[in-house]
Amino acid sequence: MLVLGRKPGEYVVIGENIKVKVVKSDKGDLRLAIDAPKDVEITRGEVWEEQNS
Repeated sequence: MLVLGRKPGEYVVIGENIKVKVVKSDKGDLRLAIDAPKDVEITRGEVWEEQNS
């Protein structure tokens, strides 16, 4: 697992076509914007865990 620190406005790129950008960060809350092709499924962690338990 890769752990990175990012500030609002900064982003990481996964592969050649997925961008994850920090759009807001206050008091421990974090908001991410994920730009990915429509054929890439994106699932929240708690939903994924429920489906895979």
